[in-house]
Amino acid sequence: MPERPSATVVTARDHVDNATEGVTRRELFQIGNVLALPVLLGGVRAEAAAAMGPLTPGPQIYQSIGVEPIINARGTFTIIGGSVERPEVRAAMDAASRYYVQMDELADAVGQRLAELTGAEWGMVSAGCAAGLKHVTAACVTGGNPEKLVRIPDLTGFDKTEVVIPRYSRNVYDAALSNIGVTVITVDTPEELEKALNSRTALIYLTSGGPYESGPLSVEVIATIAKPREIPILVDAAAEVLTIPNVHLQRGATIVAYSGGKAICGPQCAGLVLGRKDILMSAWQASAPHHGPGRDNKVGREETLGMIAAVEAWVKRDHQAEWKTWLSWLDNISTRVSTIESVKTTVREPTGLSNKSPSLVVSWDPARLHITGEELAEELASTKPRIALGSGGGGGRGAQPDPSTTSISVTAWMMQPGDDKIVAERIHSVLSRKRDPKSTAMASPAAQINGRWDVEIDFFSSKGQHSLFIEQDGNWLQGRTRARSRPGTWPAPSKAIK
Repeated sequence: MPERPSATVVTARDHVDNATEGVTRRELFQIGNVLALPVLLGGVRAEAAAAMGPLTPGPQIYQSIGVEPIINARGTFTIIGGSVERPEVRAAMDAASRYYVQMDELADAVGQRLAELTGAEWGMVSAGCAAGLKHVTAACVTGGNPEKLVRIPDLTGFDKTEVVIPRYSRNVYDAALSNIGVTVITVDTPEELEKALNSRTALIYLTSGGPYESGPLSVEVIATIAKPREIPILVDAAAEVLTIPNVHLQRGATIVAYSGGKAICGPQCAGLVLGRKDILMSAWQASAPHHGPGRDNKVGREETLGMIAAVEAWVKRDHQAEWKTWLSWLDNISTRVSTIESVKTTVREPTGLSNKSPSLVVSWDPARLHITGEELAEELASTKPRIALGSGGGGGRGAQPDPSTTSISVTAWMMQPGDDKIVAERIHSVLSRKRDPKSTAMASPAAQINGRWDVEIDFFSSKGQHSLFIEQDGNWLQGRTRARSRPGTWPAPSKAIK
């Protein structure tokens, strides 16, 4: 190993800039480059900031304070605002804001109304899907006992202190459960699940889709094991469309949680939780305005009634007509961009419940147009009018398998009327621009940086000590990192870097 290099300083702002492309959601959390918005802290924002002034309600409300809005051709991602609330939702929220109400009485009426609308035993509105997961976990840990509730996350002496999660369901969002202080037990097989369940098990947590629907630990298999032991099953269906009657409850789940500000087009700061009444009553007790771990997850009367309005609108909406409209928008975009040499388009119509929207894949030969999908997506994100969409690689290590093809994807369901024309013209304009061929030859590396690098990172309000263990193969780097957990101690290397 070469002599250890001197410390390098990396700022938190640099980290945020570089990490923006990897923002993901729910079942997409393992896929990188979901949103091509690497310029959130610069570029267009810097230009808009120069014109910053007082807040001006209206079409230019964001520009009035120096923020350039985005056309959403990507999907229901929180980082770009989720979805646009339906007119019925905005009307209900505005009306609710004009009057006062006793929140427990409201929660009881809302629970009953959601039950009538969805066919579930009971319903609850939370401050987003993650808050709903947190409240349900608190309910299962405490059994609705307020004396236990205020002791969370110290579960000393509690009967229920563990949550079991199949490995396929482990994700960044299960922090909502571990925030309660529970011990998470990960299992891979039905046999491991059988052994993991015991008197301390508070609940089983599942993310919908994929192995959840079929496989050795499908929800049906888990239900046959959990129900005789009276262990609740909590399903995270954040980005899914709402099914009535509810498919998850029918398949054996006890509680299912949705994001209110995604497919349902309700308030962005609301969640919809459906299922067993006694657990949801305890979950509401674990929510604001009551004291305990959920006091910081306040959902207002406005969001509560806005969520009811969204569900009422959902059951009346003509979903087939909406789908046809989305397809027509994608057809308009396809017609426009298909006039460019080597460009091909394909419409994908998913049949699953999560992120259920038709999308248009626009692909081309990067050797002919001299631009990759990532580069096109970045340009559309960083120049006005800004557009968020997905992108595919153009060959090389870590890219998609076929180096002769690169692509972008346009997702329709969060686009607004007229956006299709703007998106079509922007893609056509950038793709049809003449460019010089790129050199594919890489220069020899200027240095060899194999070995351990000690790094001091300046975060916004603290410093951190990290070590990078780098392996270099010509111009390619890979390795692992580890952070010092406390003075004088170093854990084993953990995160891979490439």
